[in-house]
Amino acid sequence: VLSQKKMYRKYHSRPNFRQMKLENVSVALEFLDRERIKLVSIDSKAIVDGNLKLILGLIWTLILHYSISMPMWEDEDDEDVKKQTPKQRLLGWIQNKIPQLPITNFHRDWQDGKALGALVDNCAPGLCPDWQEWDPNQPVGNAREAMQQADDWLGVPQVIAPEEIVDPNVDEHSVMTYLSQFPKAKLKPGAPLRTKLNPKKARAYGPGIEPQGNVVLKPAAFTVETINAGLGEVLVFVEDPEGHTEEARVTANNDKNRTYSVSYIPKVAGLHKVTVLFAGQQIDKSPFKVQIGMALGDSNKVTAQGPGLELNGNVANKPTYFDIYTAGAGSGDVGVVIVDPQGRRDTVEVILEDKGDNVLRCTYRPLLEGPHAVHVTFAGTPIPKSPFTVNISEACNPNACRASGRGLQPKGVRVKEVTDFKVFTKGAGTGELKVVIKGPKGTDEPVKVRDIGEGIYECEYHPMIGGKYVVTITWGGYAIPRSPFEVQVGPEAGAQKVRAWGPGLETGVVGKSADFVVEAIGTEVGTLGFSIEGPSQAKIECDDKGDGSCDVRYWPTEPGDYAVHVICDDEDIKDSPFMAHILPANNESFPEKVKAFGPGLEPTGCIVNKPAEFTIDARAAGKGELKIYAQDAEGVPIDIQIKDNRDNTFICVYVPQKPIKHTIIISWGSVNVPNSPFRVSVGEGCHPQKVKVYGPGVEKTGLKANEPTYFTVDCSEAGQGDVSIGIKCAPGVVGPAEADIDFDIIKNDNDTFTVKYTPPAAGRYTIMVLFA
Repeated sequence: VLSQKKMYRKYHSRPNFRQMKLENVSVALEFLDRERIKLVSIDSKAIVDGNLKLILGLIWTLILHYSISMPMWEDEDDEDVKKQTPKQRLLGWIQNKIPQLPITNFHRDWQDGKALGALVDNCAPGLCPDWQEWDPNQPVGNAREAMQQADDWLGVPQVIAPEEIVDPNVDEHSVMTYLSQFPKAKLKPGAPLRTKLNPKKARAYGPGIEPQGNVVLKPAAFTVETINAGLGEVLVFVEDPEGHTEEARVTANNDKNRTYSVSYIPKVAGLHKVTVLFAGQQIDKSPFKVQIGMALGDSNKVTAQGPGLELNGNVANKPTYFDIYTAGAGSGDVGVVIVDPQGRRDTVEVILEDKGDNVLRCTYRPLLEGPHAVHVTFAGTPIPKSPFTVNISEACNPNACRASGRGLQPKGVRVKEVTDFKVFTKGAGTGELKVVIKGPKGTDEPVKVRDIGEGIYECEYHPMIGGKYVVTITWGGYAIPRSPFEVQVGPEAGAQKVRAWGPGLETGVVGKSADFVVEAIGTEVGTLGFSIEGPSQAKIECDDKGDGSCDVRYWPTEPGDYAVHVICDDEDIKDSPFMAHILPANNESFPEKVKAFGPGLEPTGCIVNKPAEFTIDARAAGKGELKIYAQDAEGVPIDIQIKDNRDNTFICVYVPQKPIKHTIIISWGSVNVPNSPFRVSVGEGCHPQKVKVYGPGVEKTGLKANEPTYFTVDCSEAGQGDVSIGIKCAPGVVGPAEADIDFDIIKNDNDTFTVKYTPPAAGRYTIMVLFA
């Protein structure tokens, strides 16, 4: 009957003997064991012999399993059941069934009988509707009425007496046994259900009945809870300030607290009266007085625009603004909050100014660079596109800019020369570079500006007429230091008497000499002069080499750009002033320890069209870049091939093209090395085979004794070398042995020689011509 299953073995239906009874009990115990019902110290003999304690223990075990543990009750989760003991499960079900009372045990909480009335009424609403009014001093009477109703109409037999269940010392097992029948109890037809109403115990809560906060045309909602009020219908009526009454929409939620959701939409502003009825009577605090405000504006109709909302273009510490347009959006407050790159909402101060015609201007000054989020709300709701992302750039600081170059020098620039300069803006923040050049006629001159990266701009212009040029440079609309620059452009350069070249006209290092060479172009040198303009004064030395050239050195004491003026006869030579970028002192480079040697650097010994080689040893010179400057006496650059041995030694080779002076300057780490410049006199070489000898004095026949004769030696194509002449006569001409014959040599200007001699007698003569 309990398990709804058949026994696994047959049993005796009519046990007459003790052995039959023992077997029957054994079959039953075996069945319970297979059902995984734990039995302790119980055997068939104890049951047959009537051991009351063990028999009661067995019955309690069966109650726990079949009445409490095994059945599934409504409103239960199967997973939760597996985690609970039978006692916890039954207590949980009762607590869920009687939320009005704090039930935590199976003895003390049942002593006044009211809990039984609540349980019966919650299982069958109306069976004990007035249990809350029961007198707690009449516990037996309360328990008796509840248990009788449960017995009559829920099919719950009274397995315990009313007097026992209210006894403080009642056995918990007995109470649990009785209460375990309620979860599966079913109400019988014809039960005398009585409705007990208490409208004042219904309660309403929610924003829809709050005195403030509701607005026109927005749904106002609240909840009515009737769990303690009995059974009845909920009606809600809303009266507006003009006396019009409408019924609100009420929806039953069918939950354990018997709640109802109520909603209404006020159509006008002002004081509304909300009447809540339960079973036709006012609930507690009804009617509710609700002040309805004006309808909030529509944020979707609000727009905002202006430079302060642009993605790019705004800079730190500079005020910017945007306008907010609210026309047609209704009433509502405008709110602006700006979140900085660190996520803080209080670092950017916002000023809102009413400009009239439904326009508000928002002005703010961001302090940090980076992305900012501009949140704009209307009537508490974000407007379209809000939040706006605004990238704030570094503040514009034109004083951090600098400009230098030949094209900004006050003098030295000439007509039709390329005139260039650079503008350095790194660290100057965000801004737009603008370069304007006014020519001598007051008109704007064309200028090319090119961004070469890292905040550096190359600028170039071409003056076509002489006169004063004014170069104005601005960054972010503000002039940079020293701007405007005045440049006096001189006439086109004429024939030049000297030229200047070398590393000191391009670069150098603080504390080291910056060297260059000045060479005469023709025979006239003119009066030379030098001046250095830059961040510091620089001592200048000039060493005249006595060959139409001089070595010039200057010593800068501060890094930066220097203008080196080379002046001849009181005028800058072509390309002067030269712009030299002087670097800070370098403790890792030692150019004075570089050694340069080899035949290609010797003053003599190099011959035209033959490779000339030299070696550079920089192993003790630290870190540095090798650079070689080389020109011949005509100003033609010399191509020098450099082989890097990867150990700071270098093999250098060049092939002289003309037998003239070659000058070689070697620099390491932008500084001239010892003994540089090297001046190499390239020779033509020696070519005896190109000597030509001709004239009557060397003809095989036609000479007469004692008559003077001559011949010519032409060395014009033979290169460098001395000419030696020897003339001898054969034995027997003037004596028994060979004899030398006297002669005269006349040197001509065209590298030819005329040799004169007079044969003393007839015979054979031998003439030897030696070259080099």
